[in-house]
Amino acid sequence: MQQITRPVSLAQARGEDGITTAEYAVGTAAGAGLAGLLYQLLTGGFGDRLLKTLFDHVLGLLGIG
Repeated sequence: MQQITRPVSLAQARGEDGITTAEYAVGTAAGAGLAGLLYQLLTGGFGDRLLKTLFDHVLGLLGIG
């Protein structure tokens, strides 16, 4: 009986089950930067206009506004 083997990925061959600490740090910094940018946009006049337009559009779709 012949045994069937499946290909091993590079991550499996190296024994890397997850991402490294440096990758966590880069991901955390990117997430914090994006959160800061969104906060600045949504707390200013742009955010007010965006939310009002979105709310009015949804009410229009529902036939209420």
